[in-house]
Order: sequence, then C-alpha cells, then structure tokens
Amino acid sequence: MLRTQRLTLRPFTLDDAAFVVELLNSQGWLRFIGDRGVRTEDDARTYLRERVLAHQAKHGFALAMVALRSNGTPMGMCGLIRRETLPDVDLGYALLPAWHGQGYAREAAAAWLAHGFGALGLKRIVAFTDPDNAASCRVLEAIGMRFEQRLRIAGYDSDSLLYAAASSS
Repeated sequence: MLRTQRLTLRPFTLDDAAFVVELLNSQGWLRFIGDRGVRTEDDARTYLRERVLAHQAKHGFALAMVALRSNGTPMGMCGLIRRETLPDVDLGYALLPAWHGQGYAREAAAAWLAHGFGALGLKRIVAFTDPDNAASCRVLEAIGMRFEQRLRIAGYDSDSLLYAAASSS
C-alpha cells in the first residue's frame, strides 16, 4: 500500500467489483483505454482475478485502487504493469470523471513512479497514452516523463504516444 498526502493506493480485492464495473465503463476509460467487456460484478471479479490479482502475484506489483485517504472513497486505479510484449514496465492510471482536473492522477502516478524506481529498483518506466488524451500527456509530463515516440502497441487498433522516465540512481 502506498500513501500520498491525499490518497491511499491499495491492492484491489474482489470486493471492489462494483467499483471496477463503474470505472471500466466510464466514458474516459472506453474512449482512451478501450472496452474490456466488463459489464457485471461477476465480469469484474473475473477481470480482477485473472488480470490484476494474478499480475500482483506474479510480479509483486499491479494496478491498485486509488482512494481518498480521508474516507476511503474509491476514485480510480493506478499502478505498474509488466506486459509480456514490452521490454519496460509501464505506468497506467484512470480516474472516474468526478475526480478529473484536481491533481489526483498526477499525485497517484508520481507515487507509483517513485515506488517503481525506489522500492522496486526499476531503471526505466514507460507510459502510453492516446494521442487525443491531452490531460494524460500533461500528467505524464508533470511527473517528469518525456515523450519518446508515437507507436502502435500490439493488440490496439490505433497509435499511442510513448512517454518514459529513467531512474536517477
């Protein structure tokens, strides 16, 4: 579990299924990340079990619940992902629309970037975003990531922008 001034970033549990349905069907998720076919709480539990929790068990890190530190209100997800098809670990995040524009994505992403370089000892972390997602580009730049290239990631129908940061140690 990670904590920031305003946020708690904790591992997901199967009890988070209703929130996952809401997040994965939000307009921003569908537009910029893609439809994962998660429509019911059963779908969400399968998604959590097979993707998020399995990733955590295999790699020791995964996407985590982003919640308000003050009262535990779920806001989104953020974390690191090791994709078999990519050489670097990547940073991913998404918040429900009610939490956009308040610095929460930047705060969560910065915490995971620091954790990746510090506790996990990663040397390089990348992030991908849709070219039309200007807000995400601003978040990545604000936490010190720099644009490297436009590319097509296996399994996606359109190009993404690749941002990267390297450990200073």
